[in-house]
Amino acid sequence: MAIQQQLIQWAGAATLVATATVSAPSWADDAHSYAKLDQVATPHLELDLTVDFAEKQLEGTATYDLLRRTDAEQIHLDTRELSIHKTEIWQDGEWQETSFTLGEPHETLGQELSVSIGSSSEKLRIHYATAPTASGLQWLTPEQTAGKQQPFMFSQSQPIHARSWIPIQDTPALRLTYNAKLQTPEGLLGVMSADNSLSDNRDGQYSFSMPQPIPPYLIAIAVGDLEVQSISDNVAVFAESYIVEEAAWEWADTPAMIEATEAMYGPYRWDRYDLLVLPPSFPYGGMENPRLSFITPTVVSGDRSLINLIAHELAHSWSGNLVTNASWRDLWINEGFTSYVENRIMEALFGERRAQMELALGYQDLMADMARLAPADTVLNIDLGTRHPDDVFSNVPYVKGQLFLVYLENQFGRETFDSFLREYFDDFAFQSISTAQFKTYLQRNLLAEHPNVVSMDKVNEWIHQPGLPADAPRPESNAFTAVEKQMQRWLKGGKLKTDEWTTHEWLHFINNLPLDISSTNMQRLDSDYNLTASSNAEIAHAWLKLAITKKYEPARDRLRSYLLTIGRNKLVSPLYRELAKTPDNLKWAREVYEQAKSGYHPLTQTVNEALLYPES
Repeated sequence: MAIQQQLIQWAGAATLVATATVSAPSWADDAHSYAKLDQVATPHLELDLTVDFAEKQLEGTATYDLLRRTDAEQIHLDTRELSIHKTEIWQDGEWQETSFTLGEPHETLGQELSVSIGSSSEKLRIHYATAPTASGLQWLTPEQTAGKQQPFMFSQSQPIHARSWIPIQDTPALRLTYNAKLQTPEGLLGVMSADNSLSDNRDGQYSFSMPQPIPPYLIAIAVGDLEVQSISDNVAVFAESYIVEEAAWEWADTPAMIEATEAMYGPYRWDRYDLLVLPPSFPYGGMENPRLSFITPTVVSGDRSLINLIAHELAHSWSGNLVTNASWRDLWINEGFTSYVENRIMEALFGERRAQMELALGYQDLMADMARLAPADTVLNIDLGTRHPDDVFSNVPYVKGQLFLVYLENQFGRETFDSFLREYFDDFAFQSISTAQFKTYLQRNLLAEHPNVVSMDKVNEWIHQPGLPADAPRPESNAFTAVEKQMQRWLKGGKLKTDEWTTHEWLHFINNLPLDISSTNMQRLDSDYNLTASSNAEIAHAWLKLAITKKYEPARDRLRSYLLTIGRNKLVSPLYRELAKTPDNLKWAREVYEQAKSGYHPLTQTVNEALLYPES
């Protein structure tokens, strides 16, 4: 079948035909998926699921359109802990049962599901149920929610956890559209990464459509006692009642962010952009599920100081959701571009001073990660082998990838580089691409157009070599220079002038205090600024991490409550890592963790058990 015809079927949209001359879709082998997209792909999914909180189970069917590229009579999908009841193919105008086999369980990949599809069937239907321990779902009891009256369930499919709740070709090289029917207990609201209704109808019957083609890791679901509050005509917040108004106020700038990004990089192509505030156990800051970003409550700070996270998840609507990494070793194509666009959004709305502070903080975080990571794990186009793709998530794909783009902007000039990026988003819209494809595109559309500015050798150094090139940008902030001067005066007994400090300045101050700071100065700082009791989750995290290092016991009770009530892995795992460095703290941390783990997401449990129980 010709490339153009494949793209029409693949995306279900004639608008993608124009991109066929730019790059063929990436059907390359993915080390983390059993799918063989070069044989048979699944460009459309119909889900029909019942949500059973008592059994902690989803049960129903997944029905796929089949796109055949060869004469293969089997299709290969990914599963993990799924019970496959029956498989059927649509043939001769009716559903006919067909045979299937499940491979041996693999610690990282789950189980391969191979289904006989004959030579002419057009659809495949799989009857299945999930396990209560599905790695991509978290089931919360009413007591684990804010309202204490209703249970809550949500998914986290990235990177390869969609296979734990849908039998699917779980590779980002696949792009598919989907429709879904969801049956839930009455009184709860069901939402998905699709066209969510703003109605408060809670009859337990919900229907969804996602007409734009997305990779499987962006299929998302949540069910809970949710309310809705609109911010604008195309932006709303879904949340439990205790936080819905605060979140809507906190993120009131979201429509302006959309407009600013469109002005730089072209139209927002997903219709609505809504946000879902999840319970505190959500393991990430945010997840860019299209049309419905999942967001941690820890960024509802009351002063709009942490909305760069919203800018980041929104930026994914261009980089990541629109143009996607074809495999997890290419994660920098998602996160490096998104971190760059996020910073540009923040600069457009809030000025260069704030954007530069955030860039400098990211650089500090990157340097900390590079100090602890093996050199091979500081490469952008990382060689994961069959290691779990969770291992690629560090500041390297985010911030090193971002700095690579900052470097290109500096070399070619902002106007030229913005024009290149806008064309890039247009040309690869609704496609998944590899690092090799990006390099070819970069050479043809930027390097060759402006010769003798950046060489391909320099590009390869950024992408394929560990660490940072010698001429990499090293972001600094004048605001942080002023903070450091104040710090030196304060350490000599002077006073801080913090009336106009933002979260960023406080983080820079705390993170750069000398490690030999005296107990007296720790007490003085806490007494003057009440840092142990800070309601800002980011500031509290930085302070509590320092308190562990300095054995500042007045913060110990807050540290316990923090670990017991927050499940965002970025905020808890560095604390457990620091505690694990001494035998007494490790013993204490294990006791706290055993209390906290029932409220942690399975992904958070996995990461922190590796820190606290390395022997097992």
